[in-house]
Formats: sequence, C-alpha cells, structure tokens
Amino acid sequence: MKRYELKVERDDDPMNPRTDWDNITTMICVGKYSYLGDKHNYKSSDFDSWEEFKEQIESDHKVLHIRPLYVYEHSGITISTSPFGYRFDTSRVGWIIIDEKQLNLMCGKYFDRSEERLSGILEGEVKTYDEYLTGDVYKYEVYEVETCSLGHVHRNLIESCGSYYDEGDCRDEGLSVLHGYTEKELVSE
Repeated sequence: MKRYELKVERDDDPMNPRTDWDNITTMICVGKYSYLGDKHNYKSSDFDSWEEFKEQIESDHKVLHIRPLYVYEHSGITISTSPFGYRFDTSRVGWIIIDEKQLNLMCGKYFDRSEERLSGILEGEVKTYDEYLTGDVYKYEVYEVETCSLGHVHRNLIESCGSYYDEGDCRDEGLSVLHGYTEKELVSE
C-alpha cells in the first residue's frame, strides 16, 4: 500500500512580489538600496532632502497615499514604513506610494479610497515584501512513500508548490493536495 507524506519548509527560491506580481503600490528606493522595490528613474543625487524627493514624486504622480520606507540591515535585510529602533544599520531608503492610476487599473474606479483602506493596502504590500526579503516564504512537497521488497523506503516527489507568504496557508494547501491523493488511493482499492 502506498503512503503519502507532506513536507512544509521555507522556500529558498520564492517569486519576488515586486517583480513577479502585479502591485497596487509603487516602492521607490534610492541610493545603495535602489535595487529594492520597483524600477524607476529617480536618483537620490537629484534631491537635497527627503521632502524635496517627496514633492517631486507627488508632482509626477496623482498620489493618494505615501509613506517613507526604512531598512534595517544586519546579517540580512528587513523593510518597514516606520523607523527601526536601532541607531546603527538603519537607513531611510525611499517612499512607497499608491498612485490613483494604478489603483484604478488594479481595483477599479469606484474602489474604497478611505485612509484606512489605502493604509491597509500599503502596509500589506510592505509586509509581503519584507517576508520575501527575510526569507519568511514557504513551499510544500507531497511525496509518495513505498517500501520495496528489500525493505528500503523510497520517497518520490509527486507534487510541490512554493511562494506561500503564510506558513499556515501553505500547510492547508498541502494538506488539501495530500487529501486528494489519499482519497484516490482509497477509491482504487
């Protein structure tokens, strides 16, 4: 009789939510952190202050919501819209915005534009990107397990999926897939 196993672990090669997904927000990072967030043409050397940089962004876009971005880099990197409580290894890196045109494209013209709703979207996308940067992304693998006539256990990968930004969601999906295989096995007996 076949057995099946589910393995849930960190995904070492997840999709990048800023380049592989469609987003409502735009992350504009500059300086040595310009590789973070989204592609853009801004350069930190073009501005004398964060406020001047913000004014230029607001001039170039119909900004519905804007927040600063900060990173903490020490044996890894994490990103937030609030400053980290450390004096060292913390930097202001740019801005994250919700542009009216992008919001209309992604959510429609009549989408709720309340401060609370826009703030939730912005914080959610920063949280997801932070999970990507910190490696808090998961995958599941479903194995068919058989013991051969020599008594050796053989595990064959039959299905896998990654880039889950919630371990519980990953486990639930993996269990659903696992249940499908065990149901097939019961029906075929």
